[in-house]
Amino acid sequence: MFAKLGAFVVWALAAASAVFWALRLGSSPLPVPPHAGTVVAQSSGSAASVLRLLGGGPRPSGPAAPAPSALSSRFKLLGLMAPAPGSAGPGVALIAVDGKTPRAYTVGSAVDGELVLLSLGHRSAALGPRDGPAALTLELPPLPAAQTGTLPVARPEGQAS
Repeated sequence: MFAKLGAFVVWALAAASAVFWALRLGSSPLPVPPHAGTVVAQSSGSAASVLRLLGGGPRPSGPAAPAPSALSSRFKLLGLMAPAPGSAGPGVALIAVDGKTPRAYTVGSAVDGELVLLSLGHRSAALGPRDGPAALTLELPPLPAAQTGTLPVARPEGQAS
């Protein structure tokens, strides 16, 4: 009796081991994401683009913009998600009031006191009294210009340039 039970346990362990190794060797590991396998190369970049990124560099010439009113200096539009034209989805704007932590406001919600988020545009949000005209329009900052240039000609290794 013990011999039969011992043989059964040994064969069960052998079968379990065979199934384990078959599954282990038959499966393929998850691939490495494309962005994780790339090596970042040292690049000096453009000094002008670094200055522009950090807010420095020459100021654009042209007519001077009017000074912002005291009311508009209290609010800063950091982002928005406007509904697609013709859809009934709610629009949401991310607004910071008086330099505090920004909050998400839906169209129609009170932003500060009597000011309500009236409407959203492609890159703007209108604030005003609930049943009145827009008293203030907040704009997102313009997108930076695209970096342009040319790449050097690729030469096979071993050839002189």
